[in-house]
Amino acid sequence: MKQPNLFDVIIIGGSYSGLSAAMALGRSLRKTLVIDSGKPCNEQTPHSHNFLTHDGSSPAEISTIAKSQVEEYDTVKFYNGKAISAQKTDFGFEIQTENGERFSSKKLIVATGIVDEVPNIKGFKESWGISLIHCPYCHGYEYKGKKTGIIANGDKAVHIASLVKNLTENVTIMTRGKANFTSEQLEKLKNNQIDIIETEISELKNENGYVKSLVFDDEKEIDFEAVYGAFPFQQHSDIPESLGCELTEMGHIKTDMFQKTNVPGLFVCGDNSSMMRSVSNAVMTGNVAGAMVNMELVTDCF
Repeated sequence: MKQPNLFDVIIIGGSYSGLSAAMALGRSLRKTLVIDSGKPCNEQTPHSHNFLTHDGSSPAEISTIAKSQVEEYDTVKFYNGKAISAQKTDFGFEIQTENGERFSSKKLIVATGIVDEVPNIKGFKESWGISLIHCPYCHGYEYKGKKTGIIANGDKAVHIASLVKNLTENVTIMTRGKANFTSEQLEKLKNNQIDIIETEISELKNENGYVKSLVFDDEKEIDFEAVYGAFPFQQHSDIPESLGCELTEMGHIKTDMFQKTNVPGLFVCGDNSSMMRSVSNAVMTGNVAGAMVNMELVTDCF
């Protein structure tokens, strides 16, 4: 008797890392289900960069091509919906969706990414991923030579500033409160002509997400063409933690070099488990996760 809801592998998350894992599994003839809610973290970002063969493409364009290629593998199926819970079973894992459907698999890959906790300041959310950006490698080249702000404090601010200073001479750090730098860091910032503003920000003025200026609580307004933001994040899905996955101090899911977690049979990939937030890294870790899950399945039965 056929059991249509029984799979070798379930992948929760169908963006770059999830699709990459699915391709590796499809090419190994593994019966795989990809559960995806269609809410990628970079849906506002107009262009993706620093990824060979797709430099300058839109994130949606890359995902569309990727999914169409994965769909060529008959053993990979897709479910449009949100996975809300999971539990360990004698068989492996059972996943429940928002609509109440249940699916079971021997192995589980979670590729759900993270959610940025963008401050509730006027103009921030509208600009996030467009001109309020997180990564010099992903977006910095497009703003080379531009007047640039960095919203961060302490070590994080110095790290971003060191990278951005290579791209533009006009850099200002905004700590949104008392600056937290060592004397050595302050000396470095001074030597690189990087100003520090401690006043809280009240608004990011923008046009269709492209920053024009920042307004501060003291009503001072400064023009900028790009702003980097280092904001806290949380896991997009609580499923890995509910199953017992350990987290790093920063909040990423701990894995070994093969994307395996401390929970037997559970692998993760993409932004949920790496500080390297890029399409290329997501694809790489997804490919590793898919290959290693297949290897476990081989070992289990060979």
